[in-house]
Amino acid sequence: MRNRLFIRCILVGAVGYLPCVAQTATTQEIVTDRPDITESSTVIPVGSVQVENGLTWTRDRGTSSIGLTETLFRVGLWERTEVRLGAPNYLDDLGGRRAPSGFGDTSIGLKEQLGPLPGAIALAIIVAFSVPTGADRVSSHGLDPVIKLPWSRDLKDGWSVGGMQSLFYETDDRRRKLTWEPTFYMEREISKHSDVFVEYGGDYTRSDGARQVVHFGTAYRITSKQQIDFHFGFGLSRAAPGQFFAAGYSFRVDHLFGR
Repeated sequence: MRNRLFIRCILVGAVGYLPCVAQTATTQEIVTDRPDITESSTVIPVGSVQVENGLTWTRDRGTSSIGLTETLFRVGLWERTEVRLGAPNYLDDLGGRRAPSGFGDTSIGLKEQLGPLPGAIALAIIVAFSVPTGADRVSSHGLDPVIKLPWSRDLKDGWSVGGMQSLFYETDDRRRKLTWEPTFYMEREISKHSDVFVEYGGDYTRSDGARQVVHFGTAYRITSKQQIDFHFGFGLSRAAPGQFFAAGYSFRVDHLFGR
């Protein structure tokens, strides 16, 4: 048993992952807020730090752009509470009509796990706000609050459903704009370590046209604490982006503080 664990640590370290830590049968598998739009309805373990990263290529009306690294730091503060820090994402124009380029804003927030509720529904609430740290053409230039209510429910035979209700109070051209964003997804576990999903997401405001997309993707857990994901989607309305493709890598480190 010790030999197998030692060999596993060597192999994982050789490909550049974090040092391997002995895992027990009670180790909680990584659950990320990506790749779907809908955030997870649970928090990470107490004393853990989870880092979620990715990049997205978007094609819209003759303009191509890429966003990276989409980094989100999640820190397990208490049993049902985590702190969240969204690092500035870098947007780069790849050709076509000139699109804004540069670093975006930073976000800070808290996530509180409320469920499970009656009916085996998992529920959480996320409260956050952005800080205007980004480039002039990318930043909103305001402190923009957001509240999200992600939920999920496990069904039979590896199926699950979920969604999220979000309200964004954004600064747009020096004016405040309220955006309602509903999402809904269906997910299917295809193996012990992987799953696939299909998702609907929409942004609705009073002044602009609805931005509706359909979204497909998959996630694969390399280990109980590491995950890669691939996903793509396209717009269902004129205001939405034409198409997008994305990939990501996430990992978690446990027992950094606390118990």
